[in-house]
Amino acid sequence: MSEKCDHENCESCEHDCSTCGKAGNCEHQMPEKLSPNKNSNIKHVVGVVSGKGGVGKSLVCSLLATKLNKSGLKIGILDADVTGPSVPKVFGVSGDLSATEEAMNPAESKDGIKMISANLLLEDPDSPVAWRGPVVSGAISQFFNMTNWGDIDILLVDMPPGTSDVFLTVMQLLPVDGIICVSTPQDLVEMIVGKAINLAAMMNVKVLSLVENMSYYKCPDCSKEHEIFGKSRAEEIGKKYGIKDIDKLPIDPKFASLCDEGKISEYNTDKLLENTAKVITSL
Repeated sequence: MSEKCDHENCESCEHDCSTCGKAGNCEHQMPEKLSPNKNSNIKHVVGVVSGKGGVGKSLVCSLLATKLNKSGLKIGILDADVTGPSVPKVFGVSGDLSATEEAMNPAESKDGIKMISANLLLEDPDSPVAWRGPVVSGAISQFFNMTNWGDIDILLVDMPPGTSDVFLTVMQLLPVDGIICVSTPQDLVEMIVGKAINLAAMMNVKVLSLVENMSYYKCPDCSKEHEIFGKSRAEEIGKKYGIKDIDKLPIDPKFASLCDEGKISEYNTDKLLENTAKVITSL
């Protein structure tokens, strides 16, 4: 019998058990990917991630869903930010979910974007979700394979910040085609985004694009672009990590007002996230 693998202290571990001489004798062996239920046909799964909170990850996910939906694709959103869900709110979706004997039916925005979120399961949307990591991970698995998604071209997974339990659960269990990394121009964010990118690489998950949020503010009077949070670092980060497709989002007060009103789908996304949308539609 081969020697037991001490995974946490194994410097040579690349999270690919198929190439490991200790495969089959490791407590941390990668689990099998989940499949959607028989009432679902999901073509591609894309995670929207950030190493840090407050960079606008859910905004990017919502705008991207809106843009892809307007292009004619069938879009779903799995809100994996279980303890801080916001997706239903920004699309103006509320109320109890219906279900069959076998699975839940997703909620749907007025524009036809399907979604599942912890907030749609709570009697009071202000109630805290005080769940420990394993329970959260289990809920995300059920959101994926116990939801009647129907036909979905792109399922976007809105991830919580960080690289702990939920990140590992999604990357290991869901058939993720790639991730979109969200950052801002600050140095600190670059460092933390790098952690998410490196962990994705360790798990053989491709980084599809980088979106720099709050990249600039365009003055409505003079039309000049001002870099409120410092010089853009998008190209620098992209070059460092080999990410070719990059998009920049402005600081726009309309984002906040439309999210608060549950009308984010009314934002004109024609000139937003063009490179990200292109790389996703080419999957």
